[in-house]
Amino acid sequence: MTRTSSSVSRPSAASRREAGSVGKGCLISLVIVLVLVGIAWSMTAGTYNGIVAQDENVSSKWTILDSQYQRRMDLVPQLVEVVKGAADFEKSTLTEITDARAKVGQVTLPDAPTDEAEFQRYMQAQQQLGSALSKLLVVAENYPTLTATSSFRDLQAQIEGTENRINVARIDYANAVKDYNVAIRKFPANFVATFGGFEKKAQMESDPTNREVPQIDFGDKK
Repeated sequence: MTRTSSSVSRPSAASRREAGSVGKGCLISLVIVLVLVGIAWSMTAGTYNGIVAQDENVSSKWTILDSQYQRRMDLVPQLVEVVKGAADFEKSTLTEITDARAKVGQVTLPDAPTDEAEFQRYMQAQQQLGSALSKLLVVAENYPTLTATSSFRDLQAQIEGTENRINVARIDYANAVKDYNVAIRKFPANFVATFGGFEKKAQMESDPTNREVPQIDFGDKK
């Protein structure tokens, strides 16, 4: 019986070293890729969370501002009722503030607005109410009997305090919106904001610090 011998070629030592080097290189490359992906993910998550925090801050500041506007709106009917008790009080002034309040009620924004036109309509309605309220308080100075009543003085103090809180809330909201809008435009946050659905918030046209707060002196006059 004849035995057939076959020779099997084995890889040389150099070939084995080369294959090992390739394997190690692939492993190192994979580790580098994974590290880069991890860093990118961490940065993206951090950026996203930062935008979320600023978005929530804007919403919080808007809620405060809107609640102060609502507080002022609620005080108007009480003031009108007290003023009606004064003889011969200017009817046109009462009509103006009543109409202004009605317009405010027609424009409501449930959350921090992104629609500029809608936001400006809301702010214009609020400004008209503020102007009408300021005018009524000024006209009331001509009626010392009215201004001497405790009910009027109490409402006047509440309105003045509300106006001051509105002024502060406007500034806080404007600053929060400014910071948010700048943040979502910066690189790479702009990409995160786009994919995350974060939109630019509507900003106030005028500087809130320029808003005049009614200062009515009901001290005794000689």
